[in-house]
Amino acid sequence: MQKLTRIITLSVALTVVSGCSYVGVYKRDIPQGNLVTQEMVGQLQPGMTQEQVTYVMGRPLLEAPFDTREWDYVYRLDKAYAGVEQRRVTLTFDDMGRLVNVEQQGDFSGDLPISTDTSVGPATETADPISGINTPSQRAPTPESAPEPQPVMPSD
Repeated sequence: MQKLTRIITLSVALTVVSGCSYVGVYKRDIPQGNLVTQEMVGQLQPGMTQEQVTYVMGRPLLEAPFDTREWDYVYRLDKAYAGVEQRRVTLTFDDMGRLVNVEQQGDFSGDLPISTDTSVGPATETADPISGINTPSQRAPTPESAPEPQPVMPSD
């Protein structure tokens, strides 16, 4: 009986530790496509050239393969513990390359949760990854500040 209790306890412990348990799995938000905001769309005006639109919005994610007059900007955010948020802006140009129509799909009213993590590579919570990078004072001396080399005299 005691051996059976040990086996069951060990099995439960291994199951909990192995991940097949109630312990959650880490997930992260996955953004894909062109970042599209209401501010960007608000800058678009009929009559703008394709170059002006590219300056405001960037290059489109999709250009219709058989009709270069239609550009699609799609942004999809797969939230880790929520649903999927999708925004789409379809721009239509005339034959002269001027913006004619702006069509929006999705909710542009809210702010997007954009990660502003600028750290270099993985790091622990207490470690500062930037501290490992050489600062100008730690770098090798420049030729102006380096000591002059001493001439080497041949020995007899």
